[in-house]
Formats: sequence, structure tokens, C-alpha cells
Amino acid sequence: MEGAEHSHHSSQREAMLEDLFVGEVMRRMWLAGIYDLEVLKPQVDDSGYDLVFETNSIVRHVQLKSTMRESKVQGANVHLRLAGKPSGCVIVVEFDREFNLGPFYWFGGAPGERLPDILSLKVARHTKANSQGQKNERPDVRVIPRSKFLRVATVGEVVDLLFGSSVSGSIRRSTPDNLTSDLRASSE
Repeated sequence: MEGAEHSHHSSQREAMLEDLFVGEVMRRMWLAGIYDLEVLKPQVDDSGYDLVFETNSIVRHVQLKSTMRESKVQGANVHLRLAGKPSGCVIVVEFDREFNLGPFYWFGGAPGERLPDILSLKVARHTKANSQGQKNERPDVRVIPRSKFLRVATVGEVVDLLFGSSVSGSIRRSTPDNLTSDLRASSE
């Protein structure tokens, strides 16, 4: 069955997509002459974020989600703990069957700003039913609808949103926004 590998090997797929995304962010920063980017990963995934980026005194706690481009998923489940982190944000990475990344979807504020209000959003439910066939609520998790996300075309634009004007000007001057697609086209 075509596509079954995505569900059967979802942990490997998620790890690969995270590595590809982090690599793209690091490459953008490097090419812009910004070498002090720290990338941290929590040992346990229970605090609402998958990654922490730090550069130029800007710390971003990032919940990274991914979805195939043709997916019908219309929202992202986010833990309330992320709202307590300074500069928390959610990034949804769309990808195709060849793992080309983009577009991206952004939910967050400027560096130094907390996540927009998520407490008032719909409470998420467990994906699996209990023994009575009920999918119980997850009181500490909210569903952020796709309509609340900003569509972002390139990794360069994501970096702008992550780090703001302190680095975005350098990145725009040194790397074209379509660098990833240019590289893809040259390898075909």
C-alpha cells in the first residue's frame, strides 16, 4: 500500500523531518554569517516544545509539527506549557513524498513575545478511545485551527519570524529565499 510506510515508520519520519528542518535553519544562519546558533532538544517531550533555538540573546521554544502536503489535517494540538515559555511558537512543516520542505505555517509572536492566547481554543481529545469507546479530553492540550496560522513560503521567512530584524536583514542579503528550491532544481 502506497504511503503505508509513513504511518508504520512515523517516528523515523518525524526525526528525519526535524533534522532536515533544523539543518535548513542552521544553513540559512551560517550563510548569513551567524555562527552562534544553539539548537537544544529536550530529553523528554512533556513541556510543549520539541526544540529550542538560541542566538543573539533570542531564545525560541518551538513546537514542530509536520504534515504531508495533501493531508486534510486542519489543526495542530499544542500543550498549554508552551504558552508559558517566552517566545514560544508552533511551526507546521508541510512536505512532499520526496521530503522537500515547505510551505510552512507559523503560530507565534515576535521574539520576546509569548504565544498568542490558546487557552480559549478547543480542548483536544485523545486519538484512541478508552475501554468504553470514549475519546477523553486532554485538558492541557488545545487544538489550534489551521486558520490561525500564518502561511510562510520559505525557511528564510521562518528564520525572519524566529529571530526578527536582528538577523533577518543579514539573511536576506546573503541567501535568496528560494535557495532550497534552487538546490532541488539543480540536482534533478
